[in-house]
Amino acid sequence: MKAVVCTEYGGPEKLQILDLPVPELKPGHVRLDLVARGVAFPDTLVIQGKYQIQPEVPFVPGGEVAGVVTEVADDVAGISVGDEVLAGIGHGGWTEQAVTEASRCVPVPDGMDMTDAAGYLMNHGTSYYALKVRGQLQPGETLLVTGAAGGVGLAAVQLGKLMGARVIAAASSDEKLALCKEHGADELINYSDGELKEKVKAVTGGKGADVIYDPVGGDLFDQCLRCINWNGRLLIIGFADGRIPTAPANLPLLKGCSLVGVFYGRFKTEEPEASAALTQELVDMYREGKVRPHISLKLPFTKAAEAVEIFNNRAVLGKIILTNES
Repeated sequence: MKAVVCTEYGGPEKLQILDLPVPELKPGHVRLDLVARGVAFPDTLVIQGKYQIQPEVPFVPGGEVAGVVTEVADDVAGISVGDEVLAGIGHGGWTEQAVTEASRCVPVPDGMDMTDAAGYLMNHGTSYYALKVRGQLQPGETLLVTGAAGGVGLAAVQLGKLMGARVIAAASSDEKLALCKEHGADELINYSDGELKEKVKAVTGGKGADVIYDPVGGDLFDQCLRCINWNGRLLIIGFADGRIPTAPANLPLLKGCSLVGVFYGRFKTEEPEASAALTQELVDMYREGKVRPHISLKLPFTKAAEAVEIFNNRAVLGKIILTNES
């Protein structure tokens, strides 16, 4: 089978298209013929050897997939050949077939096409877990989202609005902010001038944001910590900026705020029942037409390196999907 393979850690130029043996079916697993695959920021880190959970080279990247079940291990119940499923598989998705644990598979809801299926749960799962469980976002509170036009950022804008918050979308260009406005943002902040803190204070009457969703890190994190409201929660999602910031301990003390880590992958492992309930809520939201992933670009999966390069240039709007199309 054809696959995108990371043979050594590095940039997208290190990815190779190779023919690999069809993976063996293991107990507790299912085989999928893949139809679509998501591209997420962690994928760009894992090929560089910089992610929290790191496979050894060589490996096939790609953590989110949608496909059709073609084989089921004898000890698996509840999944049948021909079922359409989506799954978060860690890595191994940028290929034609994948073998994954049956427990990772979620039936594709009625009305969801396979493109949306591959681009939904990782970003929206991360954001919903962050806002509902870790951030305890309440109706009427003010939510600030940095990197708001990216995959997780735009999901946070959508879900924050759905949860009844006043949403401030912050991004680096007017084009990105226009997309955030289309998805429900109440206030827009262009932080390309380096004045995020001042602008947040201005639109909140000097109080700051109650919950801050920050997937960017770096200098933006430093400013976020200075424009958070009393009893605020600063959600640490990731470090797209590249610099992992450090926080002066006096600022959480003076502001009475909390720095809250968000690791969706570990949540699914540590609290599988709670994670399954959260997933079902997200599936119901999609089925009811309340939320949709924004798919901005589709590429053949053999062009995964192009998708990674777009991420590296911080030019992603919403979600990139890798398809089977030539």
